[in-house]
Formats: sequence, structure tokens, C-alpha cells
Amino acid sequence: MTLMTKGKQLLIRTPEGVEFPMQIAGPVTRFFALAIDRCVVMLASSVVTVTLSLVGLFSMDLFLAVTSVLGLTLALGYPIVAEWRWRGQTLGKHVLNLRVIDVQGLRLQFSQVVVRNLLRFFDEFPLGFSFVGGASHLISMRGQRLGDLAANTVVIRHVQAKEPDLDKLLPDKYNSFREYPHLAARLRQSVSPHEAGVSLNAVTRRDALDDVERMRLFKMMAGNFRGLVKFPQEATEGLSDEQYVRNVVDILFRDAG
Repeated sequence: MTLMTKGKQLLIRTPEGVEFPMQIAGPVTRFFALAIDRCVVMLASSVVTVTLSLVGLFSMDLFLAVTSVLGLTLALGYPIVAEWRWRGQTLGKHVLNLRVIDVQGLRLQFSQVVVRNLLRFFDEFPLGFSFVGGASHLISMRGQRLGDLAANTVVIRHVQAKEPDLDKLLPDKYNSFREYPHLAARLRQSVSPHEAGVSLNAVTRRDALDDVERMRLFKMMAGNFRGLVKFPQEATEGLSDEQYVRNVVDILFRDAG
């Protein structure tokens, strides 16, 4: 994939010639998202402290040691678990429509989530004021702090795509996947918003690709979707890779509307 930074956008261009523009998150929205996440950690730490207050009646040293360890675990574990479980989002990022993605548009790996959050201690130097991270964000063309640079990630504004006119995009097409509503529902739950947007973009721009690039692109995307949810053979028999992806797009966006 080819990466280009244009203004506040990250343009990811696939070998097949399809471009996917993504808006890079600014420092102000990232700061407020971090503030919300810190409030979440502080609230959780307060609950833990009150819950373990009885321990202090027996041993204040044990109480301080346990609460310190649990507090550090919450501060580290919350963003790691949230970003991995919620596909690159914490509560703060969700509220402000931000998302962490791989800089090449690939699926976010657990190791990337761990690395970018472990290095947050360096980004927040000194004393949690985020001078280092802020300076890195301003210098980097993609708005990356040190943790993002090390993990090869970038924070983008996750803007909900407008509902497409599927009656024009997929007119009067029978979709065999609709015969299995439970599997269709599982598919909607398994596909990330980023993957859904990429598939819609590919279907929309398919006529701009030459035959070889078009076949290669839809083969890759269909293989990814087949790995997420397995439909019965009678639902997929005779479907080309492109029709398979078109069926997926129909399930994701027409039902979402």
C-alpha cells in the first residue's frame, strides 16, 4: 500500500489503485479524549479504594501497596483492553469519534495496542503534562506521538459514512445471504467500521479498476469476509469474489439504514 499525507488527511492507496482518505485527529480532540479516559480511570480507582478500605483497618501498608498496584494496573490495562476490544477506541475516543488504526490501514494488532500505551509514560513526560507527546504530535506529519511512531499507528477522526443509495449501487440484486438472518447479523457484528467503509469504497469504484486489479482486490476482500463468518455452501455456490463482497456490502449498509 502507498501512504500519502495531504493536509490533515492520510491517503491510503492500495496496489489496485483505490484510495481511502482518512482525517487525522487534531491535538485538541485527542487531549479531551485523554481527559475523559483519565476520569474513567480515576473513578474506577476510587471504587477500588473504597472497596478495599477495610484492608486499611488491619494494615495500612498492605492497603497502600494493594491500591497502588491496582491503580497502576487500571491505568495501563484500561486503554489496552478498551482499544483492543473496541477496535481502536476507548470511551474517550468513542465520545469524540476518534479511532486508532494501523498506519497502513491494516487490522490493528494487539502488540501495537500494547506498545503505544506502554510508551504513553514517555509521551506524558514531564509529570503528566504530555510535553514530549505534544511536541511529537506537532512535528509528525501524521500527528503521531512517540507511542504511535513505535507502534506504527495513527489516530483518525472516525466519521460515520453517509448512507449510500444502494438501490443505484446494487439494483434488484438477489442476496442469498439474507436467507440466513442469524449469520447476516453475526457478519454485521464481526466487520469493523473501517472494513465496511473499505468494502463500500471498493464496490463504488470498481469500474475505475482494470480487470486484473479488480479481480485481485475483490479476491482479497472476499477471503477476509469468508474468514469472519462462514455461510452455507448453498448460499455461496456460484458467487464470484466480487459478488460475494457486493452481498456483504448490501448486508452491512442496507440493513444499517
